[in-house]
Amino acid sequence: MSLMGIDVGTTGCKVVAFDHNGQVLAAAGSEYPLLSPQPGWFELEPDRVWAQVQDCLRAVNTQLDSDPVTALSISSQGEAVIPVTRDGAVLANSPISSDGRNGAQTAELEAKLGVERIYRITGQNLSTIFTLPKAMWWRDQRPDILERSWKLLCYTDFVALRLGVEPVIDYSMAARTLGFDVGTLDWSDEMLAAADLSREQFARAAPSGSIIGEIPPKLASDLGFRGAAQVVTGGHDQPCAALGAGVLESGTCLYSIGTTEALVAVTGKPKLELQRYNIDCYSHVAPSTYFALTGNQTGGRLLRWYRDELGAHERVIAERDGRDVYDVIVEQVDDAPGKLLLLPYFVGSGMMHGDAAATGAVIGLSFNSRRADIVKAILEGLTYEQALGLRNLARAGVDIERLTAVGGGARSEKWMQIKCDITNLPIQLIHTSEAASLGVAMLAGWATGVYRDLPEAAERVIHVRKTLHPRVDRVAHYQRQLTRYEKLYAALKPVYQDLASEE
Repeated sequence: MSLMGIDVGTTGCKVVAFDHNGQVLAAAGSEYPLLSPQPGWFELEPDRVWAQVQDCLRAVNTQLDSDPVTALSISSQGEAVIPVTRDGAVLANSPISSDGRNGAQTAELEAKLGVERIYRITGQNLSTIFTLPKAMWWRDQRPDILERSWKLLCYTDFVALRLGVEPVIDYSMAARTLGFDVGTLDWSDEMLAAADLSREQFARAAPSGSIIGEIPPKLASDLGFRGAAQVVTGGHDQPCAALGAGVLESGTCLYSIGTTEALVAVTGKPKLELQRYNIDCYSHVAPSTYFALTGNQTGGRLLRWYRDELGAHERVIAERDGRDVYDVIVEQVDDAPGKLLLLPYFVGSGMMHGDAAATGAVIGLSFNSRRADIVKAILEGLTYEQALGLRNLARAGVDIERLTAVGGGARSEKWMQIKCDITNLPIQLIHTSEAASLGVAMLAGWATGVYRDLPEAAERVIHVRKTLHPRVDRVAHYQRQLTRYEKLYAALKPVYQDLASEE
């Protein structure tokens, strides 16, 4: 018997089947295009996402003759919203977190409630990334979409619907809509009224690890399942990855290195003082636990941009040698700290400053600069941003003793050592980079009685393969560079504002 985790990300999906001890039995992944029909708009085509999830499900199930899946759960990117009819038809593409078209609607929420009240209710720092202002944009610009829709779903509940069960949303994903009260663990009528929306337009909310139904036999057979498969509520990909990395106790922190980069630090309870540092705080997928989230939505998309726009030479080498192009890109950097400073604000500043007008910048370029220097600036710049996030967590009273790295970037030990030196913290590398899929598989196992509780599941399935430690001779240099990096945004902010005023 096996447990399955489905992870629906911003640029691709993954389906992984695990045995009860956390070993991968089969896996499949697929990329889909991120659409940008206008500047500042970023969308996915939900039917295409679902089609590729189905392909991955079939690919995994064909490899599981002797280990059929008994239960599965779903993690996904946050915020992206899909309007569907009662029969499940999609009415529009889903704007993702970095879609910034809803500035006016975000400002409307601020005018009605104020950022402090919004944080007290939702645990979220107001910005354009959330589901509510995205739906409000449809309210203002495409009212026909809301009029025809039955529900506004996130990708966890959308995939559940397409699997033939009730589209239930868990507390962590509901929090990312900006319409959920993280104190009462229920939809906030105050937030929804401010957005001119209602709780009936969203899925029923339930704790992570709740059984919500069984895939109907005909659909299950079409997707390759052999026998009954229960569907269990999962959650937002970041806390799901934290669970899959064993980040369940105070002092531990997930460092997620995927399409976005994020830090997930366990707090135990809500901490209002985190608002001062633009850090969100809401329900973990583990019961009766909260976590703090900070991060940058540029993340690994920046390496993908380099691959597509500047990495023609590396792509040729990768194709010639049958290697992963990202390995080729990263291996060209030497071990010495870089001299360039890169501000990774390619889709706004992310959570640190909450500035949608901020853009990327590279400081220190000269005729001596090479492609490898730009790659190193990307690797370091993304990490400097998270190092500042760790500083802010500490200022708010969330002290971190170690990091556990997951995601595609965690496969590069060279990059992980750079991150270790910049953050000045030990970094654990676990046996799988697919922690979100493992986390929701753990939820599926807990819900169906495979594991007594989540700590027992973590002890059985999570294996640390290596721990990296900061190199003393590098830490001092990186701390000086971090101090310079911290000054960049303030120095460039007037330029960003001036540029934004002309748009």
